[in-house]
Amino acid sequence: MKGFAENIEKLTEENDNFRQVLYTGQNIQLVLMAIQPGEDIGEEIHEDRDQFFRFEQGNGEVWIDGAANQVKADDGVIVPAGAKHNVVNSGSETLRLYTIYGPPEHLEGTIHETKADAEASHEHFDGRTTE
Repeated sequence: MKGFAENIEKLTEENDNFRQVLYTGQNIQLVLMAIQPGEDIGEEIHEDRDQFFRFEQGNGEVWIDGAANQVKADDGVIVPAGAKHNVVNSGSETLRLYTIYGPPEHLEGTIHETKADAEASHEHFDGRTTE
């Protein structure tokens, strides 16, 4: 494989894992997420990486440094490095999205089926890429 070329909308809409790393490069990482109603990703700060979110299904909020941004399908959000943020599913259906980290955040191949699995894991990118 050289790079990533897939139907990201279809993959995102079919994903049921809380987090699933699809592709990891040296400077960028593509991750699918499915957040259940009433759940969130958990407030966090990435001091050294930017993050892009693209929403494909559902409704929610993205909090950035205390400001709420309503999101729905087809919306995109960028969180700059150093910003405190959280993604909250405020709707009644699964909030499905993909996120791009620059540089990578998670270990290549990571799959967390649930938020509890993600919270129990303390993995971070170790330099290993998809290719």
